Amino acid sequence: MILARYFSSYRPLTTIVLVLIFIILLTQVALLSRQQAMQNMQQRAQADMNRYLLSLQQKLDRYKDLPRLLSTHSELTNTLLYDPSNDAKMRASLYLEQVNDVIGASDTYLMNAKGVAIAASNWSEDASFVGRDFSFRPYFQDAIEGRSGRYFALGTTSKKRGYFFSYPVAHRGQIIGAVIVKIDLNEIEKDWNDATTDLLVSDEDGVIFISTREDWKFHTLTPLSETDVQRIYKSLRYGDYPLTSLQIIKRQQRDDGSQLITLVDGKVIRNSALDGARTGEYLLQSTTVNDAGFTVSILASMKPVHRQVLNAIMLAAFIYIAVILLIMVVLSRRRIVKERTRFKRRELASLEKNEARIRDIIDNTHAGLVTLDMGGLVESFNRTAEKLFGYREEDVKRQHFSVFLVEADRTVCWQHITTMAKEPGSDLMIEASGKRQNGTCFPIEITIGKMPREDGLRFIVTIHDITQRKEYELALQKAQTELESRVRERTLDLTCANVKLRDEIELHQNTQNELIQTAKLAVLGQMSAGINHELNQPLTAIRAYADNARQFLKMDRLEPVEQNLSEISQLTERMAKIIHPLKEFSRKTSGQAESVCMKSVRDGAMSIMYGRLSREKVVISWPPRLESCFVLGDIVRIEQVMVNLIGNAIQAMESLPDKRIDITLTYHDTKQVLDVRDYGPGIPDEELGRVFEPFYTTKKAGQGLGLGLSISYRIIDSLGGELSVSNHSEGGALFKLALPADTARATLIKN
Repeated sequence: MILARYFSSYRPLTTIVLVLIFIILLTQVALLSRQQAMQNMQQRAQADMNRYLLSLQQKLDRYKDLPRLLSTHSELTNTLLYDPSNDAKMRASLYLEQVNDVIGASDTYLMNAKGVAIAASNWSEDASFVGRDFSFRPYFQDAIEGRSGRYFALGTTSKKRGYFFSYPVAHRGQIIGAVIVKIDLNEIEKDWNDATTDLLVSDEDGVIFISTREDWKFHTLTPLSETDVQRIYKSLRYGDYPLTSLQIIKRQQRDDGSQLITLVDGKVIRNSALDGARTGEYLLQSTTVNDAGFTVSILASMKPVHRQVLNAIMLAAFIYIAVILLIMVVLSRRRIVKERTRFKRRELASLEKNEARIRDIIDNTHAGLVTLDMGGLVESFNRTAEKLFGYREEDVKRQHFSVFLVEADRTVCWQHITTMAKEPGSDLMIEASGKRQNGTCFPIEITIGKMPREDGLRFIVTIHDITQRKEYELALQKAQTELESRVRERTLDLTCANVKLRDEIELHQNTQNELIQTAKLAVLGQMSAGINHELNQPLTAIRAYADNARQFLKMDRLEPVEQNLSEISQLTERMAKIIHPLKEFSRKTSGQAESVCMKSVRDGAMSIMYGRLSREKVVISWPPRLESCFVLGDIVRIEQVMVNLIGNAIQAMESLPDKRIDITLTYHDTKQVLDVRDYGPGIPDEELGRVFEPFYTTKKAGQGLGLGLSISYRIIDSLGGELSVSNHSEGGALFKLALPADTARATLIKN
């Protein structure tokens, strides 16, 4: 609140100046703190690198002269010159094993002038050096040329990192072999435990062979040329490691020779995408050890520097804001003192106005207000009370309040006043009869409550004239009695009307069922003509076969008789199949929803319509896998709807030479949807909304009454489904039949 008042009382220019000073201050603090932190970190990193370099040189100095000392031993010289037998090699290996245990080296071995190891300290191990050719190693080539050698590489046998010292073995001025000592530098890596700095040791080619970060080993700080990579591969120095460079995405050279680099932390992959990769910023310092042939580098993380800069900025911001707030508090405090003085003067004037306004409210309120002292005597009497009782205030002051009540209500009010004066209690609200000065009585509502004051307890009495309310209550009671009488009469009428409505609904349901059965019988009449034609041919054939059988029987030729009787039997089966649709279609429905397989619906509809389909030469395309599709409904009613839809489609295409009906199946919103499409002229757009109305038809006279689609619509609606119609975009009418899917039965069949 103080801050808001301060900024609201000063111009925006002051705010802009303060913000600019704040930004400049934080910028200078950030620059100075970063410079100081970078200087401290560089000094600490330089000291750490010198300490590590000293430790590394001490480690190497312990072993650098050992090959020269061993080259003078007679056991090794004699093995190379005079006694290259297995016994001599074994003695030399035992000697080297003893020496290796004493000096703590990784391996010590003796090589002849051809570069073949003839004795080694690891002679007893599976990966012994004895008999292996190391002539390709640079350290052997240095020794065979008469100088000491130093070399870092991966062992071709052990695959472990090692630093090699070599020295030639000479006899009478002729070099006859070389002694090699291999040491392990892993201890120096393990001893380093500073989490904010990382150490690297790289060879003359820049390949990192010692690092406190495992994923940086055998990589380079700068990319190698293809020629250098092939040369290193041929020397087998680092095995099959790819020798790729670290992903340094930013490099900044500093005046003191160090570098600020930003590289991708984690596994290094050449040409990998950097989007979203975790990067780190480091201060890189390097020192080259010429006589050892390697470079020591230290990478100090910039996170402590950033953290120190952030802390300095936060501290400066806190101090700046605290000073500004302190100044604003002092200024605001002086202003508050002045405003408080003005406020007291305004409050005093306002209090006087409020008292006058409250008195006006009391005098002009619609309720009578009377204040009483502890003894029940009137202290004040507002104007509304004067109008209610006909008294003036000066006439009733210091009189008992009971003068305004009839005798029957005075006792209750007086007991309540005396009780509240002695002990706490709730307010009293009662209906009573008031008494005016002229002696007339009228109904009132009284509320008596406490009003504590500094000079003692007081009571306030609120009085409302409820004459009009009582008149309303009497009128309401009379209206309620009349309403109850009318409700009873209306309830009786509604009960009679409800009984009549139930009778009409039952009659409507019976009429609808009869219409459905009548429509089925009408279809049966159409089917009977086709069935009559279908039965004529089998009956004629049966008569011919029977006559032939009788003639063959007279001639005692039983074999043709048996054949004729077999044909008759087959013809009777065919006649039974022809008649079967009549029985299927004429049966009444069970009226209960059950699981229905759509394949059964297809078979039933096709058995009913096959004769007409054959005559009209209509091709129906049904969807596959209907045996796994189940819906909830009544198979008889669903067959009736399908027969009706197929029959309408046939009639729509009666003038076409090529009649085809496409039926597809989809699943949508827990319903199985059958689309029945014909290739006729379709339905006029203005008539689509009337298709399912009773007695609406576009057929010729004598082809139907227009009840088929109306009945089908009611059947599907009673089964909880939907039946709709539209025109296909490529021509023809499209009826959509949606029925509730029985997913549980379909899942059970699939499993």
